[in-house]
Amino acid sequence: MAPVSKRVLVTGDAGFFGSHPCERLPRDGYDVLYVDNYFTGWKDNFVHLLDNRHFQAMRHDVTFRST
Repeated sequence: MAPVSKRVLVTGDAGFFGSHPCERLPRDGYDVLYVDNYFTGWKDNFVHLLDNRHFQAMRHDVTFRST
């Protein structure tokens, strides 16, 4: 039986505190989807993770509602 991959959703990664789990989780074997709107954070806080195949970033504001 193939091992099940572990997937995690992290919000607010572009901020100082949110960037730390996104550095740690891929090292621990998790696939990370990060979602942030960049209102209070900066892409520079996670840009070094973009080449990691276990990390995916999405710019999105969860309060935005399309009609």
